[in-house]
Amino acid sequence: MPRFSFNSFRTEALIVPRTKPLLETLKGVRQEVPPIWLMRQAGRYLPEYRALRAEKGGFLELALDPQAAAEITLQPIRRFGMDGAILFSDILMVPMALGQKLWFETGEGPRLAPTVTSRDVLDALESRPEALQPVYETVRQVRTTLDPRVTFLGFAGSPWTVATYMIAGQGSREQAEARRLAYADPGLMQALVDRIADCTIDYLNAQIDAGVEAVQLFDSWAGSLSPEQFERWVIAPTARIAAAVKGRAPVIGFPKGAGGKLPAYARETGVDAIGLDETVDPAWADGVLPDDLPVQGNLDPLALIAGGETLDRAVERILSAFPSRPHVFNLGHGIQQDTPIAHVERLLARIRRG
Repeated sequence: MPRFSFNSFRTEALIVPRTKPLLETLKGVRQEVPPIWLMRQAGRYLPEYRALRAEKGGFLELALDPQAAAEITLQPIRRFGMDGAILFSDILMVPMALGQKLWFETGEGPRLAPTVTSRDVLDALESRPEALQPVYETVRQVRTTLDPRVTFLGFAGSPWTVATYMIAGQGSREQAEARRLAYADPGLMQALVDRIADCTIDYLNAQIDAGVEAVQLFDSWAGSLSPEQFERWVIAPTARIAAAVKGRAPVIGFPKGAGGKLPAYARETGVDAIGLDETVDPAWADGVLPDDLPVQGNLDPLALIAGGETLDRAVERILSAFPSRPHVFNLGHGIQQDTPIAHVERLLARIRRG
């Protein structure tokens, strides 16, 4: 795989007025106080979100309603003053745009049909790129009202993770269906991953056109793959997407569960920053990743729920692990719905030395 430079944004960042600490960090400029945002910060742990959901209906109804989705995106910015606003949407918008039916079962999660188990099914899917227009309108609405100091983050699922849902029709234990298909019919898996990557490139570029300033690729199930399969289904398509977005907006790669495969991911994908999940020792990551590569993470969401001295110790361990590296403080995965708001407030006060 080709090697990439990790400082493509560095020169630009050094001459930009320092008004967006998160964006500058992603461009390689270390901040004295690390910027902070939290994965899933726009969501169900907030009472204002729950009130809006009760009024509007289910998750998909919210995500496809630009006014509601824009409001949810902005809620944690108003409440906490986060340095980044993450678009309220879902990684399964891409399968919907590729022609699968998407719905959410109450208490059980997403469902997709028909499941992609043969080339005939894949070929029969009719792409509907217009299904993504509400997402772009959400971006435009947020962009017009977002505090200029806040960085606006878009996102998409990485092809491997999206493929696991398209094949199983739902979240699946150990992603067994997708892993079996990848071994049994790698040609079909390659065709599916390529189609997802094509759509994702268009999707992220359209988000950037509409107003996001950085994007994150969520590879939530990257940890289920062997090293060889990781190279083919995680690194290769991620490198393709990152190259297509390169220079337009920083790309954060988040290969959850990658563990010891993180250095290869950093060398070979060309992402501008790497998100670390909560299982990664931050000091180890600082030692094995390229010196100028920004990192993001990696507080355990359960430590945030615990709060108190447990939270303080966990935060200090992460902060001390990156003495000179550009660092965005975040969780190692999404915030849990039973997270006390007071603990989020304590976290921000600790990070900002308040």
